[in-house]
Amino acid sequence: MTTVSTAMTADHRRCDEIFSRAEELVSSGNWPDGEERFLAFRDAMLTHFSMEEDRLFPAFEQHMGHTMGPTQVMRMEHIQMRQLFSDMEQAVEARDDAQYLGLSETLMMIMQQHNMKEERMLYPMMDQTLGKAGGEIAQLITRQE
Repeated sequence: MTTVSTAMTADHRRCDEIFSRAEELVSSGNWPDGEERFLAFRDAMLTHFSMEEDRLFPAFEQHMGHTMGPTQVMRMEHIQMRQLFSDMEQAVEARDDAQYLGLSETLMMIMQQHNMKEERMLYPMMDQTLGKAGGEIAQLITRQE
């Protein structure tokens, strides 16, 4: 059975690979391909956030009986990352590699901490509390990738 942990952690890795490739391309001065990979990364992350915010978090919150706690923290971090995506997109449009790479470094640190919290705490909590329903949501998520 697919679990929230396995599906969402795999999606983290997929997004990380796209992010890394975009950074390599921008770093080497290949702006056309770097822009394409950055936009693919941004879109993959926004889809990931949507899967969490629209499906997983509400199911978990309904089971827990409140919206406070770990999902609230994750949503706040998503907002922070969305702002960095916007700033990075401006750097891509301006072909400003120093700005892009600086923002990329900041985003990498935030993503690493965010993903660790989800993978080590939130997703296992979801697997435990949502059980089969969480697995069904995770299967829907993996089919959308």
